[in-house]
Amino acid sequence: MRDAPISETEAELPGTAAPRRALWWVVLPLLAFAGAITVLISANPLARFNNGAPPVEDIAFERVILAGDGIRALVRAGGSEPMTIAQVQVDDAYWQFTQEPPGPLARGTSAWIQVPFPWVLGEAHAIKLVTNTGATFAHDIPVAVATPVADSSSLMSQAILGIFVGIVPVAIGLMFYPALRGMGRSGMTFLLALTVGLLGFLMVDAIGEAFELAAESAAIFQGNVMVVLTAAASFLILVGVSRRNGAPKGLALATYIAIGIGLHNFGEGLAIGAAFAAGAAGLGSFLVLGFTLHNVTEGIGIAAPILRQRVKLSTFAWLTLLAGGPAVLGLWIGSLAFAPQWSALALAIGAGAILQVIVEVAALIRRGEGPEGEGLFSPAAMAGLATGAGFMYLTAMLVKI
Repeated sequence: MRDAPISETEAELPGTAAPRRALWWVVLPLLAFAGAITVLISANPLARFNNGAPPVEDIAFERVILAGDGIRALVRAGGSEPMTIAQVQVDDAYWQFTQEPPGPLARGTSAWIQVPFPWVLGEAHAIKLVTNTGATFAHDIPVAVATPVADSSSLMSQAILGIFVGIVPVAIGLMFYPALRGMGRSGMTFLLALTVGLLGFLMVDAIGEAFELAAESAAIFQGNVMVVLTAAASFLILVGVSRRNGAPKGLALATYIAIGIGLHNFGEGLAIGAAFAAGAAGLGSFLVLGFTLHNVTEGIGIAAPILRQRVKLSTFAWLTLLAGGPAVLGLWIGSLAFAPQWSALALAIGAGAILQVIVEVAALIRRGEGPEGEGLFSPAAMAGLATGAGFMYLTAMLVKI
């Protein structure tokens, strides 16, 4: 005897039972977690461990502005409990201050501290914040200079400096393109390996500066971990994007090289702009020329993958702006809105982008010469690698202050 036909509603029931059971096993641990939190808050078992010691406090200085009405400091709290700034010292003398927003600083929040201190141009000053528990947090101003303001004159001056530091050297390097086109197979391998060498130096330089800035940021940002994770994410995202249609080569690879160099130049501009704002650096003509010489090889590195192609003049202009233009933007942001954690983040992104380009250029060398592995370890490749890294290291001596 044939069974009665199953209705449409009955047919759906067995299929919906499994998802409902799966949903329940998601909800159950969440309910257990909420219950544990409720018990922890209501019972407060940590109270019996309270021996009267003050809570852990931490304050990081993110930005200091020197203006005609005194000193302003942007600080961020990173302690375990809300903290109150009770007093402010400048050069070991107590000064009245205002805080915006007022009140205790909760973990991760920031506030502006305004002190009507008559700072002296060219002198060093020391700021010290004292909390209501007696903990102190200090910040040194090496050389007092007025913080740049966003007016047309200062922005234009910084733009001119950024052009000489970033755009001009890249353009000069790309001008070697016609002379390099006649190079043979070994010459091409040398230039590509030179690109790997200079990019390797830039990556190490960016990571080192990122770790230094991360150490100055609030502990809540977990600086070193933030730098590593950001660099890794930048690398993996760019690899995924660049490999959508196979390994990049030619103009596509040159564009990725320009992006990586541009991100590094952005971080370099941030550092220069922040140094100017803090009065920690004074760039003379010699140092500007040093930056130009240091960065000329970047243009040659961008040109290396496109030496077998005919490229329009507008493409060269675009590559130059892509690699050198971020230095101008970095100078503006560094002098007007610097914060150590965001600068470390930018440098970490640049380091990840540069690593992606190193991988792609190394793969191009492998594909372009002889059996597997021969191109990477040929004399031309080794010479190019050493020349690129060595040139960047030696010229960096001209710009490190």
